[in-house]
Amino acid sequence: MGEDKRHLLVGDQTLLERGLAVLHSIFQEVLVVIAKDSDPLGVDAKVVRDLVPDCGSLGGLYTGLMEATTSSIFVVACDMPFLNQTVIAQFTSRRPNADIVMAKLAGCLHPMHALYGKRCVPLVEQMIQARRLKVQEMVSQSSLRVQYVTEEDLFTLDPSYRSFYNVNTVAELEEARLLLTRVPPAG
Repeated sequence: MGEDKRHLLVGDQTLLERGLAVLHSIFQEVLVVIAKDSDPLGVDAKVVRDLVPDCGSLGGLYTGLMEATTSSIFVVACDMPFLNQTVIAQFTSRRPNADIVMAKLAGCLHPMHALYGKRCVPLVEQMIQARRLKVQEMVSQSSLRVQYVTEEDLFTLDPSYRSFYNVNTVAELEEARLLLTRVPPAG
């Protein structure tokens, strides 16, 4: 998009503010991982810089796992304007029985709206070392316990799957703004 998506407005909040508001309502500890060269943020969250630069989302996941004081982390991208507390609870309720809890909707994995346990760290380190930087690979190459949240699990909680909507283009940003005026998100 050519702009820092964290600062784009949807309604009266930036994308980052919208996400943080939902996450703070659920979790005691909220981390924001930013690139090494990124401008500092003035937000109500612990802001940490990538421990392994130039590794994209996988590097951010690694940093979050290493910096978190909890045994697992819930990961979302900063460009998801419709996070839903009830949907996130569906993921966290599965935490005791899984190392990764990830949505699989219409056959597509959603690694940037997922829960990861600290047992993922060795695999993430191996993937970074080998420069295999696609987070989705973790579920197919691992001996970790993976649980999928499916359409059936989410249908009553978020029938339009809005909580997985992300903004990558100007058109998607405009659509998010329009969606917000039509139907406020649940949760």
